[in-house]
Amino acid sequence: MLFKKSIATLVNEAQESGEGTLKRTLSSGGLVALGVGAIVGAGLFSLTGIAAAENAGPAVTLSFVIAAIGCALAGLCYAEFAAMIPVAGSAYTYSYATMGEAVAWIIGWDLVLEYALGAATVASSWSQYFNEFLQEFNINIPPEFLHGPWEGGIVNLPAIFIVCLLSLLLIRGTQESSLVNNILVVVKVAVVLIFVALGWSFINPANHEPFIPTNEGEELVKAGKLGFFDFFTSDYFGAYGISGIMRGAGVVFFAFIGFDAVSTAAQEAKNPQKGMPIGIIGSLVVCTILYMLFSFVLTGLANYTTFAGDAKPVATAFSQTGYTFLNTALIVAILTGYTSVMLVMLLGQSRVFYTMSKDGLLPKFFSDLSKRQTPWKTNLIFMVFVSLFAGLVPVADLGHMVSIGTLFAFCLVCIGVIVLRKTNPLAVRPFRTPLVPVVPILGVIVCIALMASLPIESWERLAIWMVIGMVIYFLYGKRHSKIRIDVKSHHENRMEP
Repeated sequence: MLFKKSIATLVNEAQESGEGTLKRTLSSGGLVALGVGAIVGAGLFSLTGIAAAENAGPAVTLSFVIAAIGCALAGLCYAEFAAMIPVAGSAYTYSYATMGEAVAWIIGWDLVLEYALGAATVASSWSQYFNEFLQEFNINIPPEFLHGPWEGGIVNLPAIFIVCLLSLLLIRGTQESSLVNNILVVVKVAVVLIFVALGWSFINPANHEPFIPTNEGEELVKAGKLGFFDFFTSDYFGAYGISGIMRGAGVVFFAFIGFDAVSTAAQEAKNPQKGMPIGIIGSLVVCTILYMLFSFVLTGLANYTTFAGDAKPVATAFSQTGYTFLNTALIVAILTGYTSVMLVMLLGQSRVFYTMSKDGLLPKFFSDLSKRQTPWKTNLIFMVFVSLFAGLVPVADLGHMVSIGTLFAFCLVCIGVIVLRKTNPLAVRPFRTPLVPVVPILGVIVCIALMASLPIESWERLAIWMVIGMVIYFLYGKRHSKIRIDVKSHHENRMEP
């Protein structure tokens, strides 16, 4: 028996209000801001230069379009579920309704990789830019307090500080957290728009020629001097040309990760049936437009070859304008970008564990709410957990775990849409994913392809993490599962004479 939660049960949970439930304070605009807050991070300022220099050249703009399409495939599936089942929990809740409790537990445990470790990864990098910002005022943090013991330091103190600060803000209240996020989003989007507006008049058309740099391997294939399949395994693949645009899309795909965090706030949306699709799809649209404009100006200001090995491609490009004041503004934009990403990730993680606790799969204290109707104990627990990882563990080791955990969640949500269309075709769907099963299947293919491109160590760590999760499930979750207890009680009552 799969022990699935019925749609009716989930909808009833979503309609609960009052003490002991999450407070509905988020408007459609707030949800879009939440999505933009999670998506626009420092990835925009670093990955764009890398993908342009190594893969796509000026056509990195097209790479962003392709990556956005890949995210949209999963985003449309998330939007259907979020409008249909407006309950905190995101992919965990959707899996519970479609593939049963065991799969739901797996995805809920997996989401720790995306949200908690994602926040830790961002916090580790945030500290480096924070130190750079302080240096503008001749303030220096000792190196041993900017790196953990595995990187030659003692502890990353700024990373711990920002995680604790944001966790306390989340405990304060969702409405207050949303207000701070909105301010952070306005600041970083404003800097991106200023970069585009000021940089546009300094674009040198010669830097966009050729827009798609020639791939020598593709030319050899056309001439019959290189086999088609040999090309895919050669060093030519991904080095400019059409294959470079596709490889670039894989690189910048991770600049879009985070939109799914909007779905974790479904139970706090004022009108989730309308607001959730707007929040998910709207944030993707806004970010795609920003990314395209940003990458077009970046590659127009300086030749894409100058970004090779450049840790600060945006500063390099903008130096062509003579507006040196924006260099500090860019650091501020990166800091605000990182901060809002962490805020949304920490919010998402607490809501997933809140829902799992309500289902009995985790101890009750994870779903205890404060007078301000926030899961404060969960926030405190993850404040300690995330800050320890951020302060002690190297960023590179965290990054790949975040990526593979996220893509795995995307896969299950896409599969879930197909399953629920078959098992419950008459369920009310305020938003419907178009072209089912084509869109979900394409979403799964894209996600699996990107997972396959990750190092083998990522798969090994995912397997170890999942084994730990299954041990906890069988020792605690399965025994305390409310749906299992209800089914057992119902069966015993039927057996009584």
